[in-house]
Amino acid sequence: MSDVVIVGLLSLVGTIIGTLGGIIATSRLTTYRIEQLEKKVDKHNSFAERMPVVEEQIKVINHRIEDLEKKG
Repeated sequence: MSDVVIVGLLSLVGTIIGTLGGIIATSRLTTYRIEQLEKKVDKHNSFAERMPVVEEQIKVINHRIEDLEKKG
């Protein structure tokens, strides 16, 4: 086999290995970033679920304050 063919094959193997390594690294990074975003979304959703409860509590508190002011 000629030296040119061997160098070409080695270059091909190196390119394939480098490309696959890059794809794997990018895939892992993308998966990590998606997981982090999912955590943020879960945190936001939890906050959004609690807000109506807090708003209702504020209404009750305001009514109680009004009642106390009327009595006083």
